[in-house]
Amino acid sequence: MKRATIQYDRGAGRQPASPAAPWTPAAQIPVGPRWRDAWVLALLVLILATALRAETPATRPAIDAVARVGIVVDDMDRSLAFYTGVLDFQKLTDVEVAGRDIEQLLGVFGVRCRIVRVRLGSEELELTEFLAPRGREVPRDSRSNDRWFQHVAIITSDMDAAYARLRAAKVRYASSGPQRLPDWNRSAAGIKAFYFHDPDSHVLEVLQFPTGKGDAKWHASDRLFLGIDHTAIVVADTDRSIAFYRDTLGMKVAGTSENYGDEQEHLNNVFGAHLRITTLRAPSGPGVELLEYLAPRDGRPYPADARANDLFHWRTVVSAPDAAAVYRAAVAEHRTLVSSRPVTADASADGSTPSFIVRDPDGHAVQVVGR
Repeated sequence: MKRATIQYDRGAGRQPASPAAPWTPAAQIPVGPRWRDAWVLALLVLILATALRAETPATRPAIDAVARVGIVVDDMDRSLAFYTGVLDFQKLTDVEVAGRDIEQLLGVFGVRCRIVRVRLGSEELELTEFLAPRGREVPRDSRSNDRWFQHVAIITSDMDAAYARLRAAKVRYASSGPQRLPDWNRSAAGIKAFYFHDPDSHVLEVLQFPTGKGDAKWHASDRLFLGIDHTAIVVADTDRSIAFYRDTLGMKVAGTSENYGDEQEHLNNVFGAHLRITTLRAPSGPGVELLEYLAPRDGRPYPADARANDLFHWRTVVSAPDAAAVYRAAVAEHRTLVSSRPVTADASADGSTPSFIVRDPDGHAVQVVGR
């Protein structure tokens, strides 16, 4: 198709104009030294303005760490024996809390609970036993693609030795056995993983990174269990979840993968499992791994009537320099809040720090703790 050309009348009269020369930047924009200097100056100003906008408080990360992961347990002494005796966690604190603030934080009336923090390496779990009122158990028919699924990935230096210890402890399997992810999967090649249950049917993962993958600290050999790399949650829509964890909380996408095949099916114990996996991280602490099942799509939604004392109610606890600002953002975005308001005495026994609990788009609980 011929391109139409536009000719301009250059004379005072209406004489036909001669054909216009082809347009080129050099023909239309002055290129003398003064003009070149002006363009360079304008470009520098634009770069500086962009950098300044990137450093404004509104665009800095809202949270600065994933502080710990909270799990509700039915019998604290039994759970402590498991986590400290089998998985080598160390007990840090043991407190009992009750009162109006804890009720408003958790959205449960008449609360009295025992809270114990345990540490493995640099990472912590927070175990909570509700002395009153008691919540519901983890559904016996739970599957790894149900959207109340959440686990923590405990790193081991030796999968064979870790598996032998778990078998000696008679853990209940969630995988058919340890799996080595295939070499064709560049993001996950060589990773060894195994899912199993704690005494309350929470799913845990023990994972070993091959050389060249994972943080350098995960390649130590002086201990069998080294720490917690991430907590994983099942989501219905990765992009919708990223809008919460990245855009509301300020986490950054750190990695992506698409996993499927025989090994993945046996790891998750879900026939035909095909997952889109996205890992987000704060400046410090474990990551948050989003597991979207592209197949099968029959995972059940998080129960709409879930409460903080149910055993399937996990909490990802994050710290924020300004928890009130995060709270205002959650309200403005119409997020589902568990807490009736930010309180200054929270379920983590953090004392006078402001804290509140919000649900992500799939119902998983995130507790924001200020300073």
